[in-house]
Amino acid sequence: MAGVNPYIQKGPAPKATQPFKVTFVDESTGQSTEVAVDPATFPLGHIGLEGSVLDIADGAGLEINHSCGGVCACSTCHVRIEKGGASCSRATENEEDELDKAPDLSPESRLACQCVPNGTQDLIVLIPKWNRNEVKEAAH
Repeated sequence: MAGVNPYIQKGPAPKATQPFKVTFVDESTGQSTEVAVDPATFPLGHIGLEGSVLDIADGAGLEINHSCGGVCACSTCHVRIEKGGASCSRATENEEDELDKAPDLSPESRLACQCVPNGTQDLIVLIPKWNRNEVKEAAH
């Protein structure tokens, strides 16, 4: 379910028009996964803003915790854009308010659900080890 919090105004986030790569680095395991994103064919529009880092991860089958469903109403999808951050949409005041609740902030911190790369640079995205939800709900 893509979208934003209905109580906030959506910020400007131009979508990518050219292919680029996103390398996701899981800080807890040290494992990295490179995802080639071609906006013409990559499955987008499922969670967070369309084309967001969270949407890209979801389309590639990678998990980033997102308790609010990707609508900028929590800080659980906090990631660090280690490389390529200049090609991403600017953080809105609402995103910054939610980031204030996240642990271990840095200048590279973003909410994955709101950070939309425009495709002009490849990205390296660090998923902090505290972001991992180790408890899974059992299906009933």
